[in-house]
Amino acid sequence: MLKILLHSCCAPCLTSTSEILSKDYEVAPFWYNPNIENKEEYQKRLDCFKNYCETKQFTPIIIEEYQNHNASWHEFIQGHESEAEGGSRCEKCIYFRLEKTARYAKEHGFSIFCTTLTVSPHKNAEMINRIGQELAKEYGIKYLAADFKKSGGYARSIELSREFNLYRQKYCGCLYSTKN
Repeated sequence: MLKILLHSCCAPCLTSTSEILSKDYEVAPFWYNPNIENKEEYQKRLDCFKNYCETKQFTPIIIEEYQNHNASWHEFIQGHESEAEGGSRCEKCIYFRLEKTARYAKEHGFSIFCTTLTVSPHKNAEMINRIGQELAKEYGIKYLAADFKKSGGYARSIELSREFNLYRQKYCGCLYSTKN
């Protein structure tokens, strides 16, 4: 079975997404989310992610930590801080995280990558998939374009989150999304 590197924004989004993908792929969850504010929130989401991955016995579980909390992310989105949720700040943020995912996939022998981000009804799957396709071309690997919220994916993530008693955050992650 082909291994897929699955960028995972949080455990709740990983639930239904990995359930769908595991029919055709061996799923390797990939945690890289330097957009999450503050360190306490970041740790809460990371711990939930780790616990869920251990419960589901994913192998491997890949966690990319970052130095200086999220300074490089702030530098990357600089000038877009006041943009509305879903605008250019979000597009840059998604690019930042998926670029790291694509690079990791290429460097570690994955031939395909994907993201859980499209399971959210608050995220633009078309934009996310466009970014993923561009990065796939740049890195010479494949990107699985999907809209995981369709066909009940989002509802299933809520159901599974309840079943596994997962922490469900109230905002996307960055300081600016807390104001929306």
